[in-house]
Formats: sequence, structure tokens, C-alpha cells
Amino acid sequence: WDLHLACFIFFSNSENMDLGNKSCWGKSKDSWRTTLMLAYQSLGIVYGDLSISPIYVYKSTFSEDIHHSQTNVEIFGVLSFVFWTLTLVPLFKYVFIVLRADDNGEGGTFALYSSICRHAKVSLLPNRQIADESLSTYKLKQPPERENGSKVKILLEKHKTLHTALLILVLLGTCMVIGDGVLTPVISVFSAVSGLELSMSKEHHEYAVIPITCFILVCLFALQHYGTHRVGFLFAPVVLLWLLCISGLGLYNIFHWNPYVYKALSPYYMYKFLKKTKKQGWMSLGGILLCITGSEAMFADLGHFSYAAIQIAFTFLVYPALILGYMGQAAYLSKHHQMDDDISYYVSVPESVRWPVLVIAILASVVGSQAIISGTFSIINQSQSLRCFPRVKVVHTSDKKHGQVYIPEINWILMILCIAVTVGFRDIRHMGNASGLAVMAVMLVTTCLTSLVIILCWHKPPILALCFLLFFGSIELLYFSASLVKFREGAWLPILLALILVTIMFVWHYGTIKKYEYDLQNKVSLEWLLALGPSVGISRVPGIGLVFTDLTSGIPANFSRFVTNLPAFHRILVFVCVKSVPVPFVPPAERYLMGRVGPASLRSYRCIVRYGYRDVHQDVDSFESELVNRIADFICYDWSHPELTSDPGNFFYIQLVFSGIQSPNLTWGDGSHAGNEEDGSRSTRSSEEYRLAVIGNSNLSSTQAFDPDESMQQFSVSVGFQSAESISDIVEMDLQARQRRVTFSVDDHNDSDEPRDVQMREELKDLSDAQQSGTAFILGHSHVKSKQGSAVFKKLAIDFGYNFLRRNCRGPDVVLKVPPASLLEVGMVYVV
Repeated sequence: WDLHLACFIFFSNSENMDLGNKSCWGKSKDSWRTTLMLAYQSLGIVYGDLSISPIYVYKSTFSEDIHHSQTNVEIFGVLSFVFWTLTLVPLFKYVFIVLRADDNGEGGTFALYSSICRHAKVSLLPNRQIADESLSTYKLKQPPERENGSKVKILLEKHKTLHTALLILVLLGTCMVIGDGVLTPVISVFSAVSGLELSMSKEHHEYAVIPITCFILVCLFALQHYGTHRVGFLFAPVVLLWLLCISGLGLYNIFHWNPYVYKALSPYYMYKFLKKTKKQGWMSLGGILLCITGSEAMFADLGHFSYAAIQIAFTFLVYPALILGYMGQAAYLSKHHQMDDDISYYVSVPESVRWPVLVIAILASVVGSQAIISGTFSIINQSQSLRCFPRVKVVHTSDKKHGQVYIPEINWILMILCIAVTVGFRDIRHMGNASGLAVMAVMLVTTCLTSLVIILCWHKPPILALCFLLFFGSIELLYFSASLVKFREGAWLPILLALILVTIMFVWHYGTIKKYEYDLQNKVSLEWLLALGPSVGISRVPGIGLVFTDLTSGIPANFSRFVTNLPAFHRILVFVCVKSVPVPFVPPAERYLMGRVGPASLRSYRCIVRYGYRDVHQDVDSFESELVNRIADFICYDWSHPELTSDPGNFFYIQLVFSGIQSPNLTWGDGSHAGNEEDGSRSTRSSEEYRLAVIGNSNLSSTQAFDPDESMQQFSVSVGFQSAESISDIVEMDLQARQRRVTFSVDDHNDSDEPRDVQMREELKDLSDAQQSGTAFILGHSHVKSKQGSAVFKKLAIDFGYNFLRRNCRGPDVVLKVPPASLLEVGMVYVV
């Protein structure tokens, strides 16, 4: 058996490697063409915000703290700071280091957090299962046997407070991104429209810029529901035209006004700048840091493109264009010292092309604003998937482009906040202070999380992570301190928004965890369900009953409440758990974890539906049909293969997830035995235990075959076993348990006895009849309150915060799009 198994694994892996090499060589001819096309497309999505920054960097920097003088020390010093900031942070930090810390090709704050959670047990998410680790996207940077038990990992896993602190850090970075989604459209559009000041009097300008800016913002947010894909084809050409425009104007100003401006790129001019300006120069760094606004988008939007595409676009086009644009402005200002109070981008634009440049700038600002708004929608959707944000309506605006979402509630809240900031601040200096602090806060969070990735995921020496943290963290702290000192001059806004959002997200997450713990402690035993029958007045009605629960094992308390008040349930009963896994995507073939609850005659099943934080959730119709198909697949597998065998032939694959547990169907020679459940509780044991299997078509298409005589298609099946004493459905076990993964083949020939074949046909017929009778969705309608004697913080969080958010957010039936006629709600009071 062992020799046959080892040979099978070896030849299977060898075949996969050969196919992989063949496919790679086959695509090598088109790789460069595809990469260059992605690099072009990334201009409109990734670099819209970053490319528009030359409009307002100099104006914000010279607005108050420092002034342009005849010696040109200030303007050359600012140019030197801009050059080295662009070189060190976007180029060195993001392009060459942070972009490599991807999570299965995905980037962003949650990508870093999910990678850390998979390599160290620091996640606070409930419903964790050992079976999740068998997902193909749950891959680790290093094999488990090569992982080193670093002191940092041991320290993080040991202290629960560090788990909470890490989550709060991630939520803080997320909230700052949302705050940037409010401030970036304001400062971008306002700065672009400010170019009208050169074409009208000061009195008219004051009354024109604010209304025009607000009008553009209203139009921008009003068009969001159409989706980016409808106008996205214009994004890349607009940004490309803008980059060519600023680089061309930069070259013109350099050669026409001051060809020797390149000398200011020397770091010596930064020293001269700080030596002359002292404290005022340090305070002006809050305006200089705006030159890297939008750099975080390179990492956040990594999943839409590729590492090579983003690297090529920034290194060979965006970076040189920005440097030429800033140098051209400095060259012009070095010969025009009378413009001390009017350092605007448009003064360096020749009058003959000023109006075309103004139009292109407004279009580019709208593109940059669109990118950050779409990013805000995306990160809120990810937060909601990880149970860190109240339920909101998420609309997927494109069937072809994955990840393009629209959230109506957030859209209108952002619009109101943007207009309020525009009308309230009316000054680019205050807008710059607010935007700069939000940008640097996000970058600091990314630096801290990347340093943890270097240790935990890349398994590099801690000294290397410390050097990364100290080098880039000190640069960002310098800029962050310069923004923080402007607290009363606009920097208070992102801090206030972040505090409000962090409180909302943490309270929602805390309430969700407490509600899950209550469900876990009050779940009903399997014997209770098996005891239900005609003798106690329980009847079975036609149809399928889908009982939604957060539990991955046991019978939820809301179902016992339902049966107690209405002594009947459906002929086909399915306990459905829709859960999130700390991976970006779950392949459709591995999404459904199926099993029985009780014997086959009970017609009761458990279905655990797993989604990644960037997966598109199915609508109720496709979910219902897909669920029935998966149940049928599981029935065919369960009856056709009662015993696991290793005979070769026409087979499908089974991936056995074994946790060192004795099985009645398969005996292991090491005499291993079961680990404890995650919650540590010991419930009553029963001999009625059934396996869970990951049922999915290997071709990623649903299996429609209900006829057991037809040959089985390929399935990816993950089977777990427990000891005979357990009543739970394999999953809530100690993650410290040993895990073995065995891949073997099973003969597809059905030599089962005739009675078994008849029973399988009967069960499939019952499923088909129940589907025709209709489906009922049984959801809990909960009210949560704290226990008597709870701490003040817990009472505030649960009784006021969580319940207020729950009453004012979307209900689970709305999120799942359940038809009202098919909905059954069961009221429950949770005392946590």
C-alpha cells in the first residue's frame, strides 16, 4: 500500500510538473505582449491618483510655512525632497519589495493580514477548520517542514492581546484608505479646477471654483452605479496623455528656463533646505509628501494586473514623467521669484496651451478620483467578507471584470463627505494636510505588516525585517509627524474619520464573535435531532429547508427553537454555513464541504460554503441550484464508494485530510487519536458520525448527472474522520493536531450491491422531488444583549453599538437576496 501510494504521488506530481512546464513554454511568446498591455491598462486604474499630484504639491508646500526666495534654496530643496521621496518610497519600497508580499497574486492590507494569519495562528475569525488548510489557495511561502519557529511567531501566537492589536492595526489602515477615498477626490478636482484663477478675476474665481468642484463631484458619484467598465476604456488614454503632457511641459521649462536644475537632485540641497528653513521646513514636509499620494494603489490593485506590468509602467513611464514634471516646475520658478504667493502648476504652463492642459488635468483628476472610489468600495467589501464591517448591499457592476463592485450606501456617504470637505475647507492647504496624514498612516501600516511578512512568511532573519522597518518607517514617521503637527489645520479630519470607522468595525467584529461563541455553547446534540419523529408529533413536509447558521458542526439553537414552535421541518434538511477563509479566492471545485447529519434515512445534510475575501458571492438562484447539484454529487459518491480503495482504473481523486484520528473505515498503524475541539468544550459523544467531503468538479463546472448508472466525473474530495465518540462533523478541532495528506485513486466501477443502488436512487429521487416542491430559507432574527454584571465597555459595545448597527444595516435575507415568499425567520435572544 505505502509503495503504491508513494509511486502514485510521485508520478502525479511529475505529470503536473511536465504539464506546467509545457504551458509555461507555450505562453512565453505572448508573455511580453500581454505584460505590456497590462502595463498600459494599469495607467488608468493604478496611477491616476499618483500622476495628478504635480498639480498641488508645490502649491501646498509653499502655502504657509516656507516662501520662495531669490536664493532658490527653498525650491531646489523641495525638488530634492520630492525626487528622493519618489525614489525611496514608491520605487524601492513598493516596486521592489512590497509587491513581492502578495497573497496568491492579490495585494493590499487584507492580503498582508491573511498571509500572516496563515503562517501564524493570530486570526480572530471564527469557523476555522483544518479542512481549510487543504485549499489550493491556502499555500504557504515555505513548506511546513522548512518553517522555523521564530521567537516573533511564538510571541504573536502566545498572547491574545497581540492578536487583537494586529487586527486593530489592520482596521486602522483600512479606515485610513476609506478616509483617503474622501480626501483624494476633493483635493484632485479642486486643484485641477483652480487653474481657472489665471483666466478670471479673483472675485469671480472665489465664487466659481467651489460650485464647479462640487458639481463635478456630484456627477462623479452619481455615475458610480454604471460601473467602471463602461467608461474604463477612457482611463488609460487620459492618464497617458496627462503623463506625456507634464513630461513635455517639464522638458520645455527645463531647457527654456534653467537647464542646470538637475543639480538640485543632489541630497545636499535637502541639507541646505533644512538648515535655512529649520522648523518651518520640517512643517512643510506635510505638503511634500503629497507627491507619493496614490502609491499604495500599486500594491492594492496588484490582483487586477501583475507584478511585472506594474513595475514596468511605473519604472519606465510614470516615474520619469513625474520627475520631469517636478523639475520643469522648479526650473520655471527658479527664474520667477515674484510669484511668492501664487505658486501654482498652471503658472508654468505657456498661455497658448493653458486651456487644453486645464481640460486634460480635470479629466485626469476625475480618473484618479474614480480609482480611489472604486478602491474604497473594494476594501469595504473585503472588510465585510471578514466580518469587520456591517452588512451593506454590494452590486457587482461587471460580469467580465472581477472585483468591480458598487455599494450604494457608501457611495452617497462619500459624496456627502466630499462636498462637506470642499465647502468647509475651501483651501488646498487644509486639504493637503488632511490627505497627507491619511496617506502616511496607510503606508506606516503597510510597512509594519510587511516587516511581519518578512519574518513569518519569507522566513528571513528578524534583523532584515528590523532594517526594513527602521529605514522606511523612519522616513514615513518623519512625514507623518509633519502632518500630525498640522492637526488643527485639517489633519484632524482623517483622524476623526478613522476613529469613527475603527469603532464601528471593531464593535461589529466583537459582536459577531460573541454571537458565534453563544451559538457554539448552545448548539444541540445530534441525538436530539435523531430522536425527532412521528412519535413526538414531528412531521416532514415536502421541499428543501436551508437552515443558515454560523456553526460548522452540531445543530444550531435557532433550529431547535423553530421545531419547538412549529413541529415540522422539510423532507430534505440542509444546514448551510457560509464562511470566509483567509485567502483571496476559493476555487469553485473546492468551495463546497458536504456531509451527512445523521443516517441517510434522515435526509439531513451539512453544507459549508467557503469564500475568499475577494470572491464574488453567488445570487440565491444560482446558489440554490449549485447546492442541489453538490448534494447529488455527494449522494452518488457516498453510496457508490462506501469503502476507500486503491485499485487503479477510471478514477477520481480524493484528498484525505487526516488529523491523526482513528477511523472506523480506515485504520492507521500509528494509533493516533483525536484532538480537542477549538472551543475546548466536550459535548456528548455518539457513534453516529459521518464524514465531510469537498465535492467539486475538477473541470470547474457543475455536475448535472443524477443517474447513478452514468460514469462519475472527476471530483476533488477532502474527507476527514473523527473518533467513534465524537458527534461533531469533523471540523472544530485543535489546529495543533497533526495533519497528513494522502492522495490516492478510487476505482469508478460501481460493483455495489443491488439494495445499495436502490437506496441511492431513492435518495436522489427524494432530492429531485423536494427541489420541485420548492426551497425555504430558514434564517435567524437575533437580538443580542450583554449578561448582567458585564463590564461597561461590553455593555456599550453590545447593547448600544452592535444592536444599533444591526438594526440599521442590511439584513441577512437582503444580503443573500432571499425571496420574501421563501423566507422563514426564527427569533432568538442572545445573552453574551
